[in-house]
Amino acid sequence: MAESSEAGQVSAAEEPKATVPVPGAAAGGPISHAIFRLARLHRMFAGQLLRRIGLHPGQELVMMHLWELGPQRQIDLVRLMDSDAATMTRTVRRLEQAGFVRRRPSPTDKRASLIEPTAASHALRQEVERVWSQLEELSAAGLSDDERADALATLERLEQNLVRADAQPTRPDTERP
Repeated sequence: MAESSEAGQVSAAEEPKATVPVPGAAAGGPISHAIFRLARLHRMFAGQLLRRIGLHPGQELVMMHLWELGPQRQIDLVRLMDSDAATMTRTVRRLEQAGFVRRRPSPTDKRASLIEPTAASHALRQEVERVWSQLEELSAAGLSDDERADALATLERLEQNLVRADAQPTRPDTERP
């Protein structure tokens, strides 16, 4: 990235543009296309940072819940993460193979097992927190505290809109003519 010599700032004309062009068919959804582009780049950077500590995007979120809540049934992780069973099964299996979680029988439900973080994962916690701080700084670089607060409020509002739409009896995906 080119910097001006005056204040070490990049001028608007020198700023890199979005890497994914907006197709004409997306003209009716510029915010949706911007979310797509942002999510793609965010996941790419998260993947690069997490790979250095032996994780893939999404695995750190499972670990965060386990560190915070303690051992959980896999179905509870599915609900917490708003995931599906197959994805969670693969995620837990990979974390187990990496030595970050283990399964143990549930003392209250003989059909279920509990997923619990291992000592190795606890050693990883500080690294995950560092990666998330670094990802936050990359994502919000150059934003003032007020702009960060506004961005967070806007993202939360967009999420609430979609959660509300998902809860409606006739969801958008079922309203085809």
